[in-house]
Amino acid sequence: MNLPELTLPQMLRQRAQRDAQRVAIRQKDFGIWKPVTWAQYYERAAHFGQGLLQLGLPAGGHVGVIAENRIEWVLAQMGAGLAGGITVGVYPTSPTAEVAYVVGHADIDIMVCEDQEQTDKVLEALDQLPRLKKIIVMETKGLRSFAPEHRALITTFDEVERLGAGVHSQALIDELLARQKLDDVGLMIYTSGSTGKPKGAMISWRNMRGVSPGIIERLRLDAHTTHLSYLPLCHVAEQMLTTFCPVYLGSTVNFGESIRTVQEDLREVAPTMFLGVPRIWEKLHSAITIKMQETGPLRRHLFQRAMAACAPLAEKPHGQWTLGERLRHALHYWLVLRALQNFIGLRDARVALTGAAPIAPDVVRFFRTLGVPLIEVYGLTESTGMVTGHDLDHVSVGTVGPVTEGVEYRVADNGELQIRGEMVFAGYYKNPEATATSIVDGWLHTGDVVREEGGQIRIVDRLKDIMITAGGKNLTPSEIENTMKASPYIKECVIVAEGRKFVGALVMIDYETVGKWAEARRIAFTHFRSLVETPEVRELINAEIACGNARLAQVAQIRKFHLLTKELDHDDGEVTATMKVRRSSIYKAYAAEIEALYS
Repeated sequence: MNLPELTLPQMLRQRAQRDAQRVAIRQKDFGIWKPVTWAQYYERAAHFGQGLLQLGLPAGGHVGVIAENRIEWVLAQMGAGLAGGITVGVYPTSPTAEVAYVVGHADIDIMVCEDQEQTDKVLEALDQLPRLKKIIVMETKGLRSFAPEHRALITTFDEVERLGAGVHSQALIDELLARQKLDDVGLMIYTSGSTGKPKGAMISWRNMRGVSPGIIERLRLDAHTTHLSYLPLCHVAEQMLTTFCPVYLGSTVNFGESIRTVQEDLREVAPTMFLGVPRIWEKLHSAITIKMQETGPLRRHLFQRAMAACAPLAEKPHGQWTLGERLRHALHYWLVLRALQNFIGLRDARVALTGAAPIAPDVVRFFRTLGVPLIEVYGLTESTGMVTGHDLDHVSVGTVGPVTEGVEYRVADNGELQIRGEMVFAGYYKNPEATATSIVDGWLHTGDVVREEGGQIRIVDRLKDIMITAGGKNLTPSEIENTMKASPYIKECVIVAEGRKFVGALVMIDYETVGKWAEARRIAFTHFRSLVETPEVRELINAEIACGNARLAQVAQIRKFHLLTKELDHDDGEVTATMKVRRSSIYKAYAAEIEALYS
């Protein structure tokens, strides 16, 4: 697929000229979906960009954004791009210390914050941020409560737009865009920092343009594609589907009211494409499990019959279904599956994705059996997003499909996947040593061990995570952990095996699902810990692990486990902002419990 040789901001200007009155974005405010055309999108972004220049944003300056997904996020990003700046996203769930590190390390000149809560995080770390010139706040509620010495530093998003609109100089933006090159850096995305301090991956306009054709072709996206944007925009997975592809294609993006209203927003939008990280799919799986627990015996029986009857069709292309299979599926669709697809808001989805972390194959099969066209994709921040994915007509559950258009790949002697192409990032900010280790002779070393199976790529594990038992056996912890997390009752499983005689595990229950299970059996509990400590829950999890063990080789089976009495927490440093487990932190925090497994 040939895309114009234009940067994303240049393409936004062209899109506004060509499709001025077509809807680019819909934003839900107070229950009402408000459309924004491509002409309005570009105009508001240009005004914001000109406002940033008026505030003193230097050429190549850094603009930080800390907010949930909303139209102001992309207006700030595109505005910065139109003004020749670089956008740096910060996770809104990050505590003050993490915010301070990213804002300081990224040398941010102007910070865009969603509300008082996010602004307070920046103000608390102000003495560590000498480069910061201005804070722009989207939501003005509570602004008057700031200390007098901070008021000169703070302005509002609306005021910056008005400031830019008053410049009346489209020529300035045109001049900046004329100088913009594909190899200029346009975005900095910080890695999750699961093994150390987050690193700032520099993403060029060429990287964004280079990754887009493969995504568009593999997912069969077009100008009529609709997407609900809700995963953090400081993550490359959401960026590729909210900014990269829509601007090049002219498709529509929807922003709901809040991350807390995603389920309701999905039902209202009924998007044709949906991206969910594994935890989202696990939660939806749990939600359906709970719904089936609460329903009557007849409906439960019909659901079980439908899933059993349609399971053989999960990996079979629709074009190859026999007449009998079509009739069987149609019967169960109208009896059961259609209602469940409506319940999760995905009845109109032509493609659904899971990526960013490993997922249990049984969870993928569950949704495909349900009729949701879920495929597995793979990519990295350093690859500017998705570089492999299933073809919609050739799905092999447990793999991540073949590489996408424009991606060259090879598998090293140690099994590591290495890729080359225009999507390979420009390097780590202020870290040439890490860049030199990551990109060697143009090849990106992904750090992921893979196997090729019939033209499909299977991710084995992270190279650094592979464990060797005391008996010298190599284990891939993600395979074991994901097998266990296929259970709706297990939210997290952290394997312990390095140098050990057998596999142990730290297990965290899914509080909502297990809680519903306990209520149905009249088991009394008051909070997370009291639920975990009931003997019945211990027996439940023991049975679920035994079920998972039956699908694993004997050497990989969990022999002993410890049930965590609290949920793993981002603020405690146990998981990253993207909910990736920080193994070293957890092993340190639960050292006594781990040793008790082997005593």
